[in-house]
Amino acid sequence: MMQTHSKSRERAEIAFGDVRSQFFARNSAVEELDSLARSREEKTQRLREARLAKELQDRESATASLLAKRAKTA
Repeated sequence: MMQTHSKSRERAEIAFGDVRSQFFARNSAVEELDSLARSREEKTQRLREARLAKELQDRESATASLLAKRAKTA
């Protein structure tokens, strides 16, 4: 059973389909941007943790070095 629609309804259906496809394309773009932002934030967090760990290691090494120097002079 094939239904026939008026020309105005067909145009409206086509216009609605265009708007709908734009909507889904926009949602897809937003999801992609959100994904990129999330991965950037995760990378920043990993780098921050690595930097803080290295700074802590450097401080501990410097402290151990100073203690070794003091022990030699004492």
